[in-house]
Amino acid sequence: MCVAVTTCTRRCALAGTCSACSRTSGAPLLSELRRVGRNALGDLRRRLEGVSPKVLSQTLKRLEEHALLSRTVYAEVPARVDYELTDLGHSAAEPLRHLRDWVEAHASRD
Repeated sequence: MCVAVTTCTRRCALAGTCSACSRTSGAPLLSELRRVGRNALGDLRRRLEGVSPKVLSQTLKRLEEHALLSRTVYAEVPARVDYELTDLGHSAAEPLRHLRDWVEAHASRD
């Protein structure tokens, strides 16, 4: 769990944002959107193997509430929804990328 979550009060905006990023699917979702850009919900479901549709929907909603991604709904049949990182989301995804790279580089040391 993120240190900020344990040191901030419930009213602290940092705690909520950090919690949204540190959830099981939060960091991979931010990383995927950083890597591929704007993406439809169905594409995200396929790309994030092992993440249930319910958890993905909850994570998308949580990240949108914290202004880390934007959601665009198109008036089409069938309905189409795209997600993309906001500037804040891009700034959050960058350190996560570095952390992922570090973990991958050192994973073989176990």
